[in-house]
Amino acid sequence: MVGALAHVQADAGAVIDVHDVSHRFDLDGKSLPVLNRVSLRIEPGELVSLLGPSGCGKSTLLRLVAGLETPTVGTITADGALVTRPDPSRVVMFQDPTLYPWRTVRANVSLGLEARGLLRRQVHRVDEALQLVGLTQFATAYPHQLSGGMAQRVSLARALVNDPRLLLLDEPLGKLDSMTRMTMQQELVALWQRTGFTSLLVTHDVEEALFMSNRVIVLSDRPAAIRADVVVDLPFPRHRGDPRLAELRREILGLLGLDADW
Repeated sequence: MVGALAHVQADAGAVIDVHDVSHRFDLDGKSLPVLNRVSLRIEPGELVSLLGPSGCGKSTLLRLVAGLETPTVGTITADGALVTRPDPSRVVMFQDPTLYPWRTVRANVSLGLEARGLLRRQVHRVDEALQLVGLTQFATAYPHQLSGGMAQRVSLARALVNDPRLLLLDEPLGKLDSMTRMTMQQELVALWQRTGFTSLLVTHDVEEALFMSNRVIVLSDRPAAIRADVVVDLPFPRHRGDPRLAELRREILGLLGLDADW
């Protein structure tokens, strides 16, 4: 793990501390527990995956870290500051790219800077973000002219233009075909290595978590608690056929109660 991060800027990524967090929703006057005493530390420049049963609370935890909601119990800090609301240094990339169809690729990527009144002074960052995701030649295209993978690259550029210290990924590749998904996994890892941001990835895909992450946090059924913190002790770039990945896959499937099928 050290080798994978040695060449990135030490201060480019945020440190995240989730301390004894529990959360519940109030539905029709009834309390629905979602998270149960979750504690987790993510070091600067780490890429950590959240893996667990469908509906267990993975996306809820990601939203709490983003500041989109406040935990019922416990605290979350980013670089030592209490997270109580969204911040441009923490950017979320969702499964649906949610691009504005009437805006070009460049205009969609510019949204964050435009909303903060920074576009005129920092327009060069739009070009840099487009270059990072390989879309410079498509700057004047519209969303309907893009493939699914290209649309997600636009969404990624829109996130990167804010120069985030923490990139939160909520199953961003879930709707892509398998070949595009594998390509995007490689591109995300390469981009993370080049820029050094910290990242938290929600996924249902064990192989994706192992291929991309330094650590895989395995969650229990709702209300989610941490069942295991699995270190992926392999350097980057990784080979999908590596026997160690297969070994870790069996370990995680066992934690999820799915090992009997493999």
